[in-house]
Amino acid sequence: MTLSEACRAVLLTVDPAAKVKAARAAARGWRRGALDHGFGAAMPERPARPAEPILLPANRMPKRGKAGSERSRIAMLHALAHIEFGAIDLAFDMAGRFGAGLPRAFVDDWLGVGADEAMHFALLDRRLRALGARYGALPAHNGLWEAAAETAHDLLARLAVVPMVLEARGLDVTPSLVAAFERAGDVRSAAILGRIYRDEIRHVAIGTRWFRIACESRQVPAIPHWHKLIRAHFRGVLKPPFNDSARGQAGLSREFYEGVAAPTHV
Repeated sequence: MTLSEACRAVLLTVDPAAKVKAARAAARGWRRGALDHGFGAAMPERPARPAEPILLPANRMPKRGKAGSERSRIAMLHALAHIEFGAIDLAFDMAGRFGAGLPRAFVDDWLGVGADEAMHFALLDRRLRALGARYGALPAHNGLWEAAAETAHDLLARLAVVPMVLEARGLDVTPSLVAAFERAGDVRSAAILGRIYRDEIRHVAIGTRWFRIACESRQVPAIPHWHKLIRAHFRGVLKPPFNDSARGQAGLSREFYEGVAAPTHV
């Protein structure tokens, strides 16, 4: 099997548990040299999705509220599980769609990210079940894949929007979520979120590093080009406050997001 065939297979796997297994198997096969570095299989326009959760526009999603009640914590964990489920496809699409012509290290990085996302989803899904819930029981939205579709034509646009905006946003909000779960006494969920947070710093770092490498190869200045791509392809607003410490660890300096962020109102 080629690398692109394995990535396509992950994207077209419907059942969440089976997708986790396919992602792990593809990453393991690549590490062991069982996959050919070939890109003959095209990535699908959209990944396969289970019948649940029902997908709604982002502006129709019900409010989750604070993390004080178990119901609101379940809603938050479900939303995060959905993000991680979509992130599996994003990572394997990145490798399969854009890996041709790039160093093998590019595939190494993104299949590693995909395996991490599969693990994150499995942890959150298991935690939901321990709380008497399940993935798919609540509605979700399709914003992550909409961003992927918007940037399917250009590696730099994909790197700029997905790891450097959407995943970086997780670095801003997760520490407060961890604290809220701890205050509610849900230390097991807090520990899972802490694990995901530490991994996501590394994922944003991978995206930022490859963005800089790709800019250098195309002989375009990284930060001004990032600003241009965000204005063209990101439909939302970069909202402060930012976790400058975590972003800095990931190589995402303030020079990137200061110029396009929404103003801070006192």
